[in-house]
Amino acid sequence: MTLSEALGGWLPQARQRAAAAPLGGHTETYGRVESIADGVAIVSGLPQARLDERLSFDGGASGYVLNLEVDHLACVLLDGAESLGAGLRVRGTGEIIRAPVGDSLLGRVIDPLGRPLDGGAPIEPADWLPVERPAPAIFERDLVTQVAHTGIVAIDSLFALGRGQRELIIGDAATGKTAIATDTIINQKHSDMICVYVAVGQTSASTARVIEAIRAHGAPQRCIIVAAAASSAPGLQWIAPFAGFTMAEYFRDRGAHALVVIDDLSKHAATHRELALLTRQPPGREAYPGDVFYVHARLLERAAKLSPERGGGSLTALPIAETQAGNLSAYIPTNLISITDGQIVLDRKLFDANHKPAIDTGLSVSRIGGKTQSAAMRQAVGSLRLDYAQFLELEMFTRFGTTLEPRVQARLARGRRIRALLTQPQYAPQTPAVQLAQLHLLHSGAFDALPPEAVARLRARLPDWLAGAGQGFADAVAAGDALPEALLKQCIEALKPLLGAAP
Repeated sequence: MTLSEALGGWLPQARQRAAAAPLGGHTETYGRVESIADGVAIVSGLPQARLDERLSFDGGASGYVLNLEVDHLACVLLDGAESLGAGLRVRGTGEIIRAPVGDSLLGRVIDPLGRPLDGGAPIEPADWLPVERPAPAIFERDLVTQVAHTGIVAIDSLFALGRGQRELIIGDAATGKTAIATDTIINQKHSDMICVYVAVGQTSASTARVIEAIRAHGAPQRCIIVAAAASSAPGLQWIAPFAGFTMAEYFRDRGAHALVVIDDLSKHAATHRELALLTRQPPGREAYPGDVFYVHARLLERAAKLSPERGGGSLTALPIAETQAGNLSAYIPTNLISITDGQIVLDRKLFDANHKPAIDTGLSVSRIGGKTQSAAMRQAVGSLRLDYAQFLELEMFTRFGTTLEPRVQARLARGRRIRALLTQPQYAPQTPAVQLAQLHLLHSGAFDALPPEAVARLRARLPDWLAGAGQGFADAVAAGDALPEALLKQCIEALKPLLGAAP
């Protein structure tokens, strides 16, 4: 066995032993700062220090152990280094880096260590748990059978998500990745899912927009915002996703359902590379250290649907990653695609053409969630994805044509109605009943003779109709079974007058 193989097996075991080790009986030890630069302090004189142990500097600053060498260790700072310098005394706390958990975090904006960022009172957590926790074992998991509604018709119909799934949202900068995640959080306003949004390396302005959107359209009292801005210490950005998972696991382990959004893991990988290079770890492909895959794998493996013996809770993960010029074959995108259970790929050309959400239906996939779709949704979707893919290909080939056969014109017209149905404004998630009503009208051909704008007109009228005359249809959708043909025909006839009505 080579040295690298031995260390590869020792490192995860060391982390698990350190996380599980008792905190009692610790004897305080002290060391000295040898040097400090770029958010990393080189410390000597702490021979009993452990990986991920939290260290306390004189003056109140803190950090955690990233590397253990023969005669020194590398400590990543969690606070600013303005007051730190060589010769400063460092105390070993004996505690692994931890994050607060509990109901008191709901509705708050905090940093990964639980310090308030919203001007509110200090957090009084129910407990403090290690940010690094082992993923549930295979025998502790259950099949993913419950759907996680996003409120986005293009996802719920074509790439459905399940509770306990890991679905990557990936695309170039400014193509609507955060918008999809935000709409998914907003859609949980009427569900029982607790939402945790983790901003890693984002600007304060972009994080503020997400917070305002959740407060204006969602249920902020059931959300936790964990912010590690681009101006924060690199150590704080590195632990942010792990802290967010720990906070969500508190609810999952008590039989509840949680959703975690990590925005985004590309910036987290860049932070990991930065810290690795500063601590002289060997660089690999694109200068990333060799363990960057393991870092993200052990993080996302914590998302799971637990077995009934463990309470039946679930933790769903929506990590976000950024590509350059749509290059999905880059190092970090390929890593994350192989770790997750599917990906929602956003396309720059679709976004610039105002087809939002700009989901590339050819490259996107959900490998698990389709099994969670209700019988009513599967009945309505049918061959929708195939029809839309054929339309996109046909549209490209006929772009420069002048004379088209009637059959081709009809297929193009139907494809434009599908695109209008899949186009959806932001901050307007749709209920399953609204989605199914539109899908069945499309399937019946009711849209074929009308302009694509009729879809938007109908969408604006559907909530009122479902609350009144269409209550029976809404109740049948809520039951989850396949809808009877008689009910479908009745509802389609009742909805046709609304197609031409003004919103």
